[in-house]
Formats: sequence, structure tokens, C-alpha cells
Amino acid sequence: MPNIKVVVFKCGHEEYALPVDKVVSIEKFEKVNRIPHLPDYVLGLTRIRDELLPVLDFEQILYGNRANSSEAKIIVLQADEFVFGLLVLEAKEILDIEEDQLKQVGLVNYTKTQYFSAVANLTDRMITLVSPDVLVNTLDGIKELKEYMKSLTEEEKQSIM
Repeated sequence: MPNIKVVVFKCGHEEYALPVDKVVSIEKFEKVNRIPHLPDYVLGLTRIRDELLPVLDFEQILYGNRANSSEAKIIVLQADEFVFGLLVLEAKEILDIEEDQLKQVGLVNYTKTQYFSAVANLTDRMITLVSPDVLVNTLDGIKELKEYMKSLTEEEKQSIM
């Protein structure tokens, strides 16, 4: 049976995972430029390896809290031609999960958590799998954020940070 390779990270007291093939890199959380009038879950824009990208706070998306931690990491993701950073409390490990350990979640039908694709039911822990593609297509206000990022000229991108 094939395995799925995922990056496991922490948010709140729970563990979540993203498919490795969607992860561009994992970075230290440093400077973010706030942009007014964006949804609460958008911390702002940051520059990583000369690429300007929006940073979404996963803690804010899930629990309505800001991720305040010196351990916070930005997982840079590529989803549907949209590159963005996801701020998480800590990126812990890369894990192989066997397909038979995955259970489809009933909450996938719940409109606020459509981006949960499955739950890995492991011996001593449960890890919720997140689909970055669904995430960036179902959050309120994300369409406007994508359009804003596309509309920026090279000069504007350089002047932001």
C-alpha cells in the first residue's frame, strides 16, 4: 500500500499535516509587512528568497488567535499557482503515513473546514491532513488576496519590503 509523505506541524494543541509535494520550504518567522483591510487571518506580506508572498496565520484561521511563539515557522506552500506562507506554531517532522491509516473526515462537508482532507489515526496520535489547494480556495476573502498579489507590479513588490 502506498505511503503519503507529509510535513507535520502544530497549531493550538493539535497536530496537522501538509503533503510534502505542496511544500516549497520551511522558514523562520521574521518580518511581515502588515497590509490594511485584509482578512484577519492574513498577517501581511513577507519576502522569502526574493519572492513576495502573503502570510496566512493558521492559528487565526482555526481558533481565532494569533500564533504568538518564538518557535513559529512559515511553511511556504504552492497551491493552484498561488504561493503563500502558512504561519504555524512549530513545524515538527516529515512523516510517511500509510494510506490505510487515513480516515476520511465527516467534517470535510462542513463548509468551514473543507480543507481538512483526512485524519491519520496513528498508534499514539491523531494528525489532521490539510489540503492547501482547498484552503486557498475556500477562505473568506482569499480570492481578493490572490487578485491583489497578481495585480502588484514589480516596482510595487520591491517597494513593499
